[in-house]
Amino acid sequence: MKNPTLCAFLNLCLLLSVPSGVLARQQADTSAPPEATGTASPGQQAGAYRTVSLAKLPKNILEDQKEIFLFPKQLARGKHWWPTVAVLVPTAGLLAADPYTAPPFRTTTSFHGFNSAFSGTNTAAIIAAVPAAMYGWGYLRKNTYARETALLAGQAIADGFLLDVAFKSVTGRKQPLAYAGNGPYTDSFFSGSHNPFHSGGFYSLHAAAATSVATVIARRYRNHRWVPYVAYGLAGVISFSRITLSDHFPADVFFGGAMGYVMARFVVLPARD
Repeated sequence: MKNPTLCAFLNLCLLLSVPSGVLARQQADTSAPPEATGTASPGQQAGAYRTVSLAKLPKNILEDQKEIFLFPKQLARGKHWWPTVAVLVPTAGLLAADPYTAPPFRTTTSFHGFNSAFSGTNTAAIIAAVPAAMYGWGYLRKNTYARETALLAGQAIADGFLLDVAFKSVTGRKQPLAYAGNGPYTDSFFSGSHNPFHSGGFYSLHAAAATSVATVIARRYRNHRWVPYVAYGLAGVISFSRITLSDHFPADVFFGGAMGYVMARFVVLPARD
């Protein structure tokens, strides 16, 4: 294989696919409720009927992490491969395209104004401000549903952050910023910082956090037709900014967005939305 980046990714597929399989919960979510069948999926047992509060948030996050990091056992038993492949195949395709997708954003100044408005600091502040403002509003209005929504969004962010720490520690992926001009952008894995708190890397935490917050709000307020469009639209803009800033490759952003959706929709929200 000529592309070392893609080769490295494929060698790490089992590790990097850990959370993808929780997509399989969709089968349980769309089937009869546990009361009707007398059983509940492991995901439902862990996250479906938990009480949401500030005091219980750490315990809920730990339960999520246990389920996520033990997921390879399910893969080893031959379960949930199709959802995993559905995430990994597009990611692998985007990784193979690194030499072609990165240069246009490294060699243009067209996004200068956009990048200033949606810098890493600004977008992180936006992501944090949305659930914080919702919690404050819910507290002042004595709206329990709004407060729970904010806490669930925070829980999804924390789940994605803890998984991202593991990914970045292992992969040590370079940022596009580490290259000049046309690259070659083909040796990014294991060549950059293994510090999980370093900017860039695989995957994009900004994309994961923005998408997870958007998913929680869009699902819980989906009766307001405009909410999903605004939530996912803003998450898409924030995710795109990670590419235009050359902080991340498109593959990092796609995978981060996928993980953010998975964390929110199938780890945090089952039977609560």
